[in-house]
Amino acid sequence: MEHVSFRTSGVCAVQIDFDVEDGKLHNVKFLGGCNGNLKAIGKLVEGKDSKEVADILRGNTCGMKGTSCADQLAKAIDKYNA
Repeated sequence: MEHVSFRTSGVCAVQIDFDVEDGKLHNVKFLGGCNGNLKAIGKLVEGKDSKEVADILRGNTCGMKGTSCADQLAKAIDKYNA
């Protein structure tokens, strides 16, 4: 299992941590941001294929921001998979 820490940009959460094993996401945790919503994202993506999750979440925005915590998770996964 490989651990990933990603510093976010343009959102309330400041960091995203997760593990990847055999291409599947585990233990997704956001530092800061909307606690309940971000815990829910972690639960929803647990054990899911990382590339599929990134494809679903990529481009999601929050209010007038050009990104969101979900979009930042997609960016973190994309960086990991690069």
